[in-house]
Amino acid sequence: MRKVTTLGLLGTGVIGGGWAARALHFGVNVIAADVKPEMEAWIRGAVENAEPALARLTSAPLPPKGALSFTTDLKYMAERADFIQENIPEQLPLKQRVLAEVSRYAAPDVVIASSTSGLTPTDLQRDMVGPERFLVAHPFNPVYLLPLVELVGGKKTESATLRAAAKFFTYIGMHPLNVRREVPGHLTDRLQEALWREILHLVNDGVATTGELDESIVYGPGLRWAAMGTNLIYHLAGGESGMRHMLAQFGPCLKWPWTKLEAPELTETLIDRMVEGTEAQAAGRSIRELERLRDDSLVAVQQVLRQTNMGAGATLRSLEERLYKDAAAAAATAGEPGKPLRLLETLVRSEWLDYNHHMTDFRYGQVFGDAMDALYRRVGVDENYRATGRMYYSVEIHTRHVGEAKIGEIIYVTTQLLTVDDKRLHVFHRLHRGRDDALIATSEQLHLHVDTVRAKASGVDPGVRAKLEAIRQDQLSLTRPPESGRAIGQARQTDAMLQV
Repeated sequence: MRKVTTLGLLGTGVIGGGWAARALHFGVNVIAADVKPEMEAWIRGAVENAEPALARLTSAPLPPKGALSFTTDLKYMAERADFIQENIPEQLPLKQRVLAEVSRYAAPDVVIASSTSGLTPTDLQRDMVGPERFLVAHPFNPVYLLPLVELVGGKKTESATLRAAAKFFTYIGMHPLNVRREVPGHLTDRLQEALWREILHLVNDGVATTGELDESIVYGPGLRWAAMGTNLIYHLAGGESGMRHMLAQFGPCLKWPWTKLEAPELTETLIDRMVEGTEAQAAGRSIRELERLRDDSLVAVQQVLRQTNMGAGATLRSLEERLYKDAAAAAATAGEPGKPLRLLETLVRSEWLDYNHHMTDFRYGQVFGDAMDALYRRVGVDENYRATGRMYYSVEIHTRHVGEAKIGEIIYVTTQLLTVDDKRLHVFHRLHRGRDDALIATSEQLHLHVDTVRAKASGVDPGVRAKLEAIRQDQLSLTRPPESGRAIGQARQTDAMLQV
């Protein structure tokens, strides 16, 4: 299967918009196809609405964003896409017809996937050309933040198709879950449906409101589910004996008449109760407002889980490791001869602001630290190098604040090497605002190479020293920053530095 640089979307509703936002954010171009021309404005709005949350998901270096284009011509999209994701309404005859058509235009090595939440791949691939390259790839809303995607092959699907799809989805930060057998509803929706049926019964019987039932999840099991699934949680409930003791103790409860497997009839009374309950929970907030609250919460939860390497946090950490490696590989040859290195570009986030709506000192330090890490990775001082018991330690840092950047603005750091020897590394960073290249801050730093086992200064690896020296030699024509070596309180050498 081919390398995916362009994702083709067949249908641009909520799920299609989510796919577009995720793919674009991680550097994949998107061609969105829909029979309704007005959906172009919709999908562009969906991508724009998703971007603030995606921008906060990780601080790892990202590739250049992909380009989004729109067409009403299915054939045009299919002929140009490297991977096609179908997201049209859940109607089997409609999906069969459209998938058959798109399969006639797509190249033989293009994987075609369906976002269907319940239909089986064998039914969907029935009339396709090259059905062996088809699978179900079922995501979860919001697709741009939730990493799970269920992969289901049909009777004619080749194993290579599943592997190729898993590789692509992993690249854009998802967690591919291979479903062993095709069943209606796949895995997750069947579990969700069981809970949903119980909710409808409890509301229908007047036992609880929609808000009370949501509280029963949000403040209890929902918090556990973010890190551990039901099975592992119940394993813990059994104490030292685990699941065996849990089943012996609580297994008899399964015979009790707690649950109702059949869903209740959706009478007008039940529908009214569900609508009234959820409207009360929304408390006048729009769908877009609630989406932003949901997205902010999902970003925060995944970042916390990243620290423990659990659940979706493990997927995020794996994605970041790949992003850092890719950035290091790209940085190895990046930069214009005779100019400072530009190894870091990032975004001013809402959580970076203080009570004056400026970046806090801590965040300035973080940005300059990230720039330093980018330099280290370029010259080979990475996790493998640190594992040998060697690393540079910060000895002295002098930061000057010159200008400001607003929330959501792009900022970037340029790096100039002033001195390189066997143990010391003297660098000068400049932080710029992306929209006008205005100088925001500078950071002069001295780092000492250390044997971390002996906690003493030591000579740097010759290969690393050679790479650092090559950068310094390339920058010899640069004027030494007049601010370097400046003491605190010393008068500025030019008023121009203050202009922003």
